Amino acid sequence: MMLVTGCAGFIGSHLTERLLKKGHKVVGIDNFSDYYSRKQKERNIADFIENKNFRFIEEDILKVDIENIMEGVDVVFHQAAQPGVRLSWGENFEVYTRNNVNATQRLLEACKGKQIKGFIYASSSSVYGDVQTMPIREDVTPKPVSPYGVSKLASENLCYLYHKNFGIPVTSLRYFTVYGPRQRPDMAFHRFIRAILKGEEMTLFGTGEQTRDFTYVSDIVEANILAMKSNLSGETFNIGGGSRISVNETISIIEHIIGKKAKIRHKESQRGDMKHTAADITKAMGIGYKPQVGIERGLEEQIRWLESV
Repeated sequence: MMLVTGCAGFIGSHLTERLLKKGHKVVGIDNFSDYYSRKQKERNIADFIENKNFRFIEEDILKVDIENIMEGVDVVFHQAAQPGVRLSWGENFEVYTRNNVNATQRLLEACKGKQIKGFIYASSSSVYGDVQTMPIREDVTPKPVSPYGVSKLASENLCYLYHKNFGIPVTSLRYFTVYGPRQRPDMAFHRFIRAILKGEEMTLFGTGEQTRDFTYVSDIVEANILAMKSNLSGETFNIGGGSRISVNETISIIEHIIGKKAKIRHKESQRGDMKHTAADITKAMGIGYKPQVGIERGLEEQIRWLESV
């Protein structure tokens, strides 16, 4: 049996759906946090909520009887987290330590003494900060430049110390800018596409010359499946889309697909935003990872989805 935390979220819902299609029994936990609308999250799980192999628990990881839920679980996919770089400053940081660090620690505690086969942790390229050498390898010293990145790195370190001290078979996957259907409404591609479709003005932070390694959501899901199948543990892997492109270039692609020009209002770069990211995925290729969806096809799929909702 599989446990997926954050199962109603962007990535968690895709992962849950894939596991169910592969015939696995899945327990999903989601607390429907108010970071974005409950309606979108309910829509994310609508296609599998009635699946006979799926059990849904609407609860907070820090409040639920996690020991009871862990009975019979073979693999944990820990996708739940408080997302967002820009909102992680000031008093909000307490929410990030609670939902990212404390929740991860509680899950790891519940795994002690259990015969689980894998604990796959969803980390982020935000742990790296402004690395100068591209592409970024896993052995680069992480220096996050946002409180969000700090919380994800702290959780990675928790995973490793529970592996080292209690033998929990953890794997951390550092996701690089994930996009695709069901993407959160606060994320750039969702905002850009929605604005261009409606002919509305959109906000672009910075010059647009910042570059990202954009990764399609189905490739992220495949990386989780491969990590589950791998007999490696205590390892960290970059999961990227295989190419680096500027934000301005992605806007041009969106304009071309939709057939409309963007109305752009520039704002200053935000604190905590990384200037450039590019994943060296050599290590992940060692467990069979190879991104399958390029940026143009991926954006076509996301645009099609946004047109339908």
